[in-house]
Amino acid sequence: MNTDNFSSSRRTFLKNSAALAGATLLGTPAVRASAHLTGSDILKIALVGCGSRGAGAIVNALRADKRVQLVAMADAFADQLATTHSTLLKITDIKDAVRVPESHMFVGFDGYKEAIALADVVILATPPAFRPLHFDAVVAAGKHTFMEKPLASDAPGIRQVLATGEAASRKNLKVSVGLQNRYDPAFIELKERLQDGQIGEIVSATDYYLIGPVRHVDRLPGQTEMEYQMRNWRYFNWLWAGSPAALQIHNTDIVNWVKESYPVRAQGMGGRSGSYAPGYGDIFDNFFIEYEYADGTKLNSQIRSIAGTWNRGGATFIGTEGRADAAAKTISDLGGNGRWRSESRANSYQLQHDQFFAAIREDTPMNDTEWAAMSTMTTILGRMAAHSGMLIEWEDALNSELSILPETFAWDAAPPTLPDNEGRYPIPIPGQSPTL
Repeated sequence: MNTDNFSSSRRTFLKNSAALAGATLLGTPAVRASAHLTGSDILKIALVGCGSRGAGAIVNALRADKRVQLVAMADAFADQLATTHSTLLKITDIKDAVRVPESHMFVGFDGYKEAIALADVVILATPPAFRPLHFDAVVAAGKHTFMEKPLASDAPGIRQVLATGEAASRKNLKVSVGLQNRYDPAFIELKERLQDGQIGEIVSATDYYLIGPVRHVDRLPGQTEMEYQMRNWRYFNWLWAGSPAALQIHNTDIVNWVKESYPVRAQGMGGRSGSYAPGYGDIFDNFFIEYEYADGTKLNSQIRSIAGTWNRGGATFIGTEGRADAAAKTISDLGGNGRWRSESRANSYQLQHDQFFAAIREDTPMNDTEWAAMSTMTTILGRMAAHSGMLIEWEDALNSELSILPETFAWDAAPPTLPDNEGRYPIPIPGQSPTL
């Protein structure tokens, strides 16, 4: 039965699921998680979140292993689920593995529960606001997880994801997170070369995500405020997690990966510089964040999503003896003379799924939760610093009790940010917005 309301409050969920995770960590021995536990070598997959990223992930999953089937789909919106299902059936090399009858298509906030129950492997690709809740449910059910980044919208969500990830390890469940650069041979080699000192000591890094406007969805007659925000989720911080998380995280994660650490503090600035009509949510369209690592190294993070502006993406490193460009996958000396260029053209999206399903089949360790959650937390730290206009320490941010999510997920529930009489939403104001 489909349901459209999720009646439990977020506070109750966080309390109860944290207790469950703790009990799992203390009392459940590791078990061998395998498709063979069900007596079949077919791995059944459920897709939760049927937007474009979910569609891409399930295509990679169905191509990763010849003995997999998509058996269930869940989404808040029936039209989005139907569109993705129809599209998958038109892809020649995977259509036979799409085995989703109408009775296995679940719509509404609660649909994820029924989809999870039918699967061995669950792909989570909803907006990040729902990731802690859904990940907890997957691990509680004893299923393997592939989940898209970012992993939460706020610090309480990150702490819950970390606890659930530990429970997954205790249960010997495989977890992969969609920060696919860590699976790319070119990025792996770049990281090794930087750590071998090929540009000397790294003294600073910069990452860029400079693009045009993110996709906006117009309000339709008859929509509740919750439905409108869910449809237009990229323009609301509680759903989108902000541009540092939703856009820049890939590049910031590369810097954390090379540094093998996370920033100890951040300060920054940002705001709304583009021209917006009413209905364009509460997000910033530009950020400049300065992250500082324990060794004094700075990461300067530039983000902009404004029409008619210069575009650039990727991360760069400056060392005492050279520089590296992660987007171009090159290393040069300080004069710009090339030292190394990767020739790899690997599809990192597919490689990640190939390795994920191999880990399930072969029962080899795989759990990306901790580092992916910490990179997500890095971007949340940056957003918090820019929104508040304050210098914020890592530990203070990670332990923050500030939640930006609604207490209840339901179509008639009030989202945490609401428009005024002209349809304009309150934008965070540095110096006035809550810090922690």
